[in-house]
Amino acid sequence: MRSIELVLDASSDSLIRADWSRLAAAGVPSQAGHTSPSNSPHITLATGPDLTVQDLAVQDLTVPDNADGLWQELPLEVGFSGIQVFPSGAGKYVLARSVVVTAALLDLHRALHERVAGALPLTMPDAWTPHVTLARRVPGHLLETALDLLELRGEGQCTAARHWDSTTRTITSLGPFGQELPRAPG
Repeated sequence: MRSIELVLDASSDSLIRADWSRLAAAGVPSQAGHTSPSNSPHITLATGPDLTVQDLAVQDLTVPDNADGLWQELPLEVGFSGIQVFPSGAGKYVLARSVVVTAALLDLHRALHERVAGALPLTMPDAWTPHVTLARRVPGHLLETALDLLELRGEGQCTAARHWDSTTRTITSLGPFGQELPRAPG
């Protein structure tokens, strides 16, 4: 699977990691249990096993700040407004923080999809639900516990974009050029 993601500023990253930790401390499966250095809070803009990037960059996918203006709007203000619950198999659920949909976020998302091919339908414009994942495979009987633990609102910024390739297990910064990406603590 490949994806293009927006990563969060340090304050928002900490806010989400605090959610992960509260869930884990209460015995709810959370992203805190995924300790790979590639695991950081993010908003997925496009994903798919055959995702290909057109006109974003050369072979290594790094781009200058002003490449067709795609990343020039970063940092992008984001707000969080509640919790989403997605089905994830029999009796299991994904919990995510809702991301407030803004014109700037939608414009960036649509512009990206004009430059990629092979994205899964659920990440396409007019079908996408922007969110930051908090927990996967949460058993139904733990949903009430999980929901009671989570803060519902928050604000922050998306400060960079990255490309994740699960086959090669690599992260590549897409912009702004030279922006250092956050890593899992530890």
